[in-house]
Amino acid sequence: MGIIWAIIIGFIAGIIAKLLTGGGTEPRGFILTTVLGIVGGVVGTWLGQVVGLYGPGESGGFIAAIVGAIVILLIWRAFVRSTAR
Repeated sequence: MGIIWAIIIGFIAGIIAKLLTGGGTEPRGFILTTVLGIVGGVVGTWLGQVVGLYGPGESGGFIAAIVGAIVILLIWRAFVRSTAR
């Protein structure tokens, strides 16, 4: 059940990350933003648990998911901009 929650939280985190990072048209579309949010959420949740910042089911996972989603979105934007040149 942990991975399912990480995906759900990643979905929500992706939407929040898109709202917080704003600007630009990259990543384009709701689906790509959601997928990047899920990836960032899962990675952020996993890293936080591996490092020992929090355990499964703690509220810190949601914050880590948002931070992870923001980082993935910013990396994606930097990658898209560098390949567009």
